[in-house]
Amino acid sequence: MKNTVVTFRAAKGQDKLVVLTAYDYSTARVMDAAGVNALLVGDSLGMVMLGHDDTLSVTMDDMIRHCAAVARAAEQALVICDMPYMSYHTSVDEAVRNAGRLVCEGHAQAVKLEGGAEFCDVVKALVRASIPVMGHLGLTPQSVNAFGGFKMQGKTPSAAQKLLDDARALQDAGAFAVVLECVPAALAARVTKELAIPVIGIGAGAECDGQVLVWQDMTGLNTRPLPRFVKYFGSVDKALRDAIEGYTREVRAGAFPGEEHCYPLPEGMEKTIKKLK
Repeated sequence: MKNTVVTFRAAKGQDKLVVLTAYDYSTARVMDAAGVNALLVGDSLGMVMLGHDDTLSVTMDDMIRHCAAVARAAEQALVICDMPYMSYHTSVDEAVRNAGRLVCEGHAQAVKLEGGAEFCDVVKALVRASIPVMGHLGLTPQSVNAFGGFKMQGKTPSAAQKLLDDARALQDAGAFAVVLECVPAALAARVTKELAIPVIGIGAGAECDGQVLVWQDMTGLNTRPLPRFVKYFGSVDKALRDAIEGYTREVRAGAFPGEEHCYPLPEGMEKTIKKLK
């Protein structure tokens, strides 16, 4: 069955939701066939695909291009696309226009934005425009400079209360789900219990309604230092390196391509080839 925002919400309390980041057609096709519920075209592509130190350099054009590629592969998974930094921060009207571009040009089925109550006017406007919205609280990477780095959030009573209040506000504004990143598991469990919409965790414990990871992190392809919440589920890095090293050896030894990889000369052409000037 095709995953939609309706089926996503209906899974609350029934089934754990599986979400992975995706940035290209080939990888998204594999993930879709594996049965994940949603593909998140994250602005994390700035770090894992484009080599930036953070997500702040990612543009609308970047997001649209990658989202469209993922959407072409997604037959069953819900496609959610991040709104990049400064695409929704200056005005509600600009936020609606940019989200509309992600839907119309990137073929996103929902958008995700970072921030709590301060962006609920944006969430309400997008929902009025029939654009489903996923919220994102806790460690919000677009605020890395304000946070002073990638750090756990919700560690104090006031911070924990604000996170819960922001989650309630996003739900009231019409968000269909919320991501909690890098917050204590007990706090995430309280938010998950409080909300009627799904809570997707990343570094937020097992009591969330689902989980999301950056696929390069959980398959060993990302060589950057990784947060403690990442678990390796397979070494794509080793498999890819082994394949490339094997290819390199055979090319240098003259073993590839073999005869079976070459196109035969049509009958009668051998003499013609020799006579070519």
